Amino acid sequence: MIDFSGTLFRLEEDESWYADLVHPGGAPFDVHETAEIMRRMTAPVGRTVELDAAGAHAWAHRDLDPALHRAAYLTVLLASGVPDTEQATRLYERLIDPAEWQPYPDTGAALELLAAHDIPVAVVSNIAFDLRPAFAARGWDRLVRAFTLSYEVGAVKPEPGIFEAALRALGAAPERTLMIGDSAEADGGATALGCAFAEVPPLPTAERPAALLAALAAHGVRQP
Repeated sequence: MIDFSGTLFRLEEDESWYADLVHPGGAPFDVHETAEIMRRMTAPVGRTVELDAAGAHAWAHRDLDPALHRAAYLTVLLASGVPDTEQATRLYERLIDPAEWQPYPDTGAALELLAAHDIPVAVVSNIAFDLRPAFAARGWDRLVRAFTLSYEVGAVKPEPGIFEAALRALGAAPERTLMIGDSAEADGGATALGCAFAEVPPLPTAERPAALLAALAAHGVRQP
């Protein structure tokens, strides 16, 4: 089982996203402001801004319902200084566009290695949009047996239900299954079922060339 965001793919910042993002007085956002916006859009756990009751509900349930996901992130973007809903919506639509997500350098190699060893793979993600096109665009969908997405199965990591759904789809016993992810809090929830867990850092893709292959090697799955 492998996580998506920060593990297999990463939402990389693109300067063009912020080209027309300006403060009410017309000043452009500086690099620190845009970096903080990106952090808040991709943080795997926790709440990044103060929210009212409706916002807190949307945030807590965002990965179970696409409508709540949209409401939660628009609220976060507006609370993070994005001045209006139109600009926030443009940024949000980048977030949920699978074409905007970049794979880590060893993602394809790791998936191919697992296939070569006849080890089935499930992508297990807290997410409220369909990420399959990111894999299909690269021909990697054939290497993934199951996509276990929170909004489709009705459970979010670290709840056991999402891991149980993935294990059923794989036909795998937990004690023979490895979960790879970037969050010990969320992805590490698989250990409660008896799975092993390998943590990889959610660094920019250029700074993390081979963490997936290293995690597999540490658990006995090595390249020839």
